Amino acid sequence: MSATVERNTLETKVSIKLSLLQPSEYHTQQIQISTGIGFLDHMIHALAKHSKWSLTLKCEGDLYIDDHHTTEDTGLALGTAFSQALQQLAPGMKGIQRFGTAFAPLDEALSRCVVDISGRPSAHIELDLKREKIGELSCEMIPHFFESFACNAGLTLHVDVLKGKNDHHKYSILMIGLKHRLKPWL
Repeated sequence: MSATVERNTLETKVSIKLSLLQPSEYHTQQIQISTGIGFLDHMIHALAKHSKWSLTLKCEGDLYIDDHHTTEDTGLALGTAFSQALQQLAPGMKGIQRFGTAFAPLDEALSRCVVDISGRPSAHIELDLKREKIGELSCEMIPHFFESFACNAGLTLHVDVLKGKNDHHKYSILMIGLKHRLKPWL
């Protein structure tokens, strides 16, 4: 129920160790994330924490250019690790609840997250973000991270922000909704 993934390209070096924790292991959860992009670290930390994953993730990327390669390659590597760990937990995906839907509120914001562990990757992310960046992460890279994750995880993922004004809240409810859909698979 764990996976170790190394992804090395001309632009990045990503290393991941992911463990999908069972309820009796929740107290052992450990999370260490370092991508060089504070808000991306925050985003992934929230996903791991609430999905009950232990996760060590390090990415060294070409941030002197921009945040694209670091964000994309981190999403791809994390999706690969999730897929490998899930295959160990449930070979052939037997015993996994394939479909799931979650609604999540945060103050003025509301999101809907629908996941299908189909093996047919597809991601449709509508966040309606207004800012150019949150911290040092370009807002255009937030949906791209989840598209990359879904691609290598083998998920069909639909996320919509139904209402909201604050971009940080819109992102946060994405994480809340997604964690509610990834944890129950286990």
